[in-house]
Amino acid sequence: QAGFGAFFEAKVARELADFLDRCDERRDGLWLLVDAGRLVEGSIVIDGSEIATEGANLRWFIVSDDRRGCGFGNALLAEAMAFCRERRYGRVYLWTFAGLHAARHLYEKFGFRLVNQQRGCQWGKEVDEQRFEFNK
Repeated sequence: QAGFGAFFEAKVARELADFLDRCDERRDGLWLLVDAGRLVEGSIVIDGSEIATEGANLRWFIVSDDRRGCGFGNALLAEAMAFCRERRYGRVYLWTFAGLHAARHLYEKFGFRLVNQQRGCQWGKEVDEQRFEFNK
């Protein structure tokens, strides 16, 4: 994804496996983009494990290149935010990086605001990391 290579893929795989081991459907949500019973490389997660201190963490919002621009990202984000509303999560945050203009447009459409930007390497190479927050 986004040209980050094996470091990023391994990081996502580890963190997603950890999330699935502790996933609690009462507080956490996972949605996958499926077409005719086949996973087509789209996902979004709401991790509610730090709801009391940080808020809900929107993670792994990924839509494959060939599915972008078809409304799938909007649908995934709508599902995730509906889940947050149902659970009365007043604060939702996410970390991303500068340059993902379509994703940023969706975040802002759903009420997220950029609250922090800094240089960082959590993605496997140095980028302008961005934290967006939604506050009810």
